[in-house]
Amino acid sequence: MAKPPPPDLVIGIASSALFDLSTADAVYRQDGVEAYRAHQRTHEREVLAPGPAFPFIRRLLSLNRDLAVPVVEIVLISHNDADTGLRVRLSCEEHRLRLGRMAFTGGRAPWPFLDAFGTHLFLTRNAADVNAAIAAGAAAGEILPTATQDDDGDELRIAFDFDSVLADDSSDRIYAREGLAAFYAHEADHAEIPAAPGPLIRLLRAIAVVQGKLRAASGESRLRTAIVTARNWPADRRVVTTLRAWGLPVDEAYFLGDAPKEPVLRQLRPHIFFDDRRANVDRACFAGPAVHVPFGINNREIGGA
Repeated sequence: MAKPPPPDLVIGIASSALFDLSTADAVYRQDGVEAYRAHQRTHEREVLAPGPAFPFIRRLLSLNRDLAVPVVEIVLISHNDADTGLRVRLSCEEHRLRLGRMAFTGGRAPWPFLDAFGTHLFLTRNAADVNAAIAAGAAAGEILPTATQDDDGDELRIAFDFDSVLADDSSDRIYAREGLAAFYAHEADHAEIPAAPGPLIRLLRAIAVVQGKLRAASGESRLRTAIVTARNWPADRRVVTTLRAWGLPVDEAYFLGDAPKEPVLRQLRPHIFFDDRRANVDRACFAGPAVHVPFGINNREIGGA
């Protein structure tokens, strides 16, 4: 029997991002691993409430129903062992989340396994795991809690900052070291030169493949992408140049300058938003699920970058 083709989009997810494990985590921090193990076994049949990444993951998996061959796989990569992780496994069944492969590392760091599973992104609530994954060249982000509720539609909207997320941090370095005027001058001079790829470029490429297959199957795609960036005129042109060079158009783009991003995000209502600046993510999470991607100059001391 021929093997099915590999999925086009593979998302690694930590149980802490998928479900609300705050009570169990408090037991672990206060009373240790054995108390945590007993807690998880005692409450094994109690279904966990959705966590911040739940709507994103649920809608991603729903894309498979439009296609003869699934194109999205969700890989659970957990610090738990298989025993303590069974509660998460059972909760996935109750929520009708059809996961693919699973890894229960028994306390071992998850990031070394991301390449083995072919992930295009790893989402977790553990900042240390994200930092280690980014340092190793993997695509990862820390998803923050949000008070917003998921809507009733079936469209999936994914929004990205541009610099240090889709592109590298070369332009951010100029801004950090030389100021706004130098940044604008550099971007105007390089308007027709594509930026170098950043940490989430493989994710955007995989999303584009999925969008293409959805359109081929039904004539439209329920998956939409957007860029929400502090760039504005004249720095906006290089974004278009770059996306053209990559062959990766996005559905929407918002060039906001020094205006806050939250009003646009509240209207856009993305199911996930990626930004390299933690302050932006802290504010954006009030408009919906937001992810900190700790890459580039904005996450290091300028003098040591």
